[in-house]
Amino acid sequence: MQTARNTKFFKVLSKLSSIKWSIALKGIFTGLIAGFLAVLYRFGIEFAAETAVKIYDYLKQNTIMILPWIILITAAGLFIAWLVKLEPMATGSGIPQVEGLLLYGLKIRWYSVLLVRFIAGIISAFFGLSLGREGPSIQIGASGSQAVAKRISKNKLEENYLITGGAAAGLSAAFNAPLSGIVFTLEEVHRSFSGLVLIAATTAALTADVVSKCFFGLKPVLSFAATPALPGAFYVWLIPLGILSGLIGATLNKALLGFQKAFRKIPSYLRPCIALLIALPIGLFIPAVLGGGLNLVQIAEKAKSGIAVIALYLVVKFIFTCTSFGSGAPGGIFMPILAVGALTGSFMGLIALQFGLPAEYIPDFAVCAMAGALSGSVKAPVTSILLIVEMTGSITHMLPVAACSFIALFISDVLKTTPIYEALLERIVENDKEVKNNKLGGLIEVSVEMGSIITDKAVRDIDWPQGVLLVGIRRGDSDIVPNGNTKILPGDYLVIMSSENTYKELNVNIRDLCHAKK
Repeated sequence: MQTARNTKFFKVLSKLSSIKWSIALKGIFTGLIAGFLAVLYRFGIEFAAETAVKIYDYLKQNTIMILPWIILITAAGLFIAWLVKLEPMATGSGIPQVEGLLLYGLKIRWYSVLLVRFIAGIISAFFGLSLGREGPSIQIGASGSQAVAKRISKNKLEENYLITGGAAAGLSAAFNAPLSGIVFTLEEVHRSFSGLVLIAATTAALTADVVSKCFFGLKPVLSFAATPALPGAFYVWLIPLGILSGLIGATLNKALLGFQKAFRKIPSYLRPCIALLIALPIGLFIPAVLGGGLNLVQIAEKAKSGIAVIALYLVVKFIFTCTSFGSGAPGGIFMPILAVGALTGSFMGLIALQFGLPAEYIPDFAVCAMAGALSGSVKAPVTSILLIVEMTGSITHMLPVAACSFIALFISDVLKTTPIYEALLERIVENDKEVKNNKLGGLIEVSVEMGSIITDKAVRDIDWPQGVLLVGIRRGDSDIVPNGNTKILPGDYLVIMSSENTYKELNVNIRDLCHAKK
């Protein structure tokens, strides 16, 4: 009887031959795997961060133990350096590596990435480095999906969809923010809208969110729901707030890249040791800035410390984040950027108090500046807005948050700031021999934007790069086998194969054709 039921189930399943339903089902599966891995990592990081605060408090009261701690720091730093040398793709945030995998065919060994991410990431958090769990969670989710995608995917395109879904699931589980995970993959990773990418990201992110909520509950990461909505009379403050948070985001980008470059002048085995040593005096005297910065967001929200203390936290967190990230220790910058943004908003709010702003609206400034700093640094405004909404569990702040986010983005654009993950990806590609000399050939899907040079042209009239073959067009729910007379329309998704270009060249050349000139 049971065998008959199983046979019936698989017959029904076999009827779901449409690619979108196939991707949806596989997205749920990859979401489960990515979600459990991200939850496990989150537990480890949170435990390590809480332990770090207790250890530094103990050292402050028992100074005789500082010398043994320094010896332990040296050993831990050397071990982290060895792990990073073992798997260079597990350094830093992890988001640029995921983008490189999907856009440029970057070669990543998922098993060693997971190993190094868990071990080195938790050790770094154990010593209190100013690094977040979010970027690594995205790479962990993508790596977990990569492990199974090769076995259950029908082709390279479907494999990329599922890896994308895993990345969305990682962010979803890290922040309890499934919508942000979905939009992030479209806005930041692929930088275009694709229906199939959306399906993979949605099913995986929602599944991972369910997994996360089973362990961490329904409470949002930040508790701003009780914060009163900012009255329209004070919206004028969003202009200087957006400008300041945009400047902070852009400056943080330059500093992060500058410190990373400076650390490269130091022998690789010493870099993590230096970062861990810097964490020692900070842990002893300013423990509030240890870790990703969730506690700093709460301090910024209450703003009871006074403007001088908030300014001190802001400066120390800014520099500490740059030294921690610049060392190459595995860890992200998502949460540190949000913490710096929250402190910036609190600082501006305390200034506004002198001009008649009621104190109860300072948390609104902190919330808005978080989105502004993230938008100015990552230059993904929609993700920034949704992330703050989901993290705070309230939509009452959406309008001022959106206004501040886009003002900050404008300032970042005026300053010609390169998005932080794009800049980091360029450095990885420049230094990675496998990317420069990877195997010929590739298969990609790319969207056609309105205003691109191939819009409304017949296939035969387009000057395609040498060795490129257009093998399919996805238009709405229809799959078209193109011929020379087929006209390319805005919104089409082109499936393109190349036998002569490297994967990177294929992406760059085709995207230049299909994307509108800015």
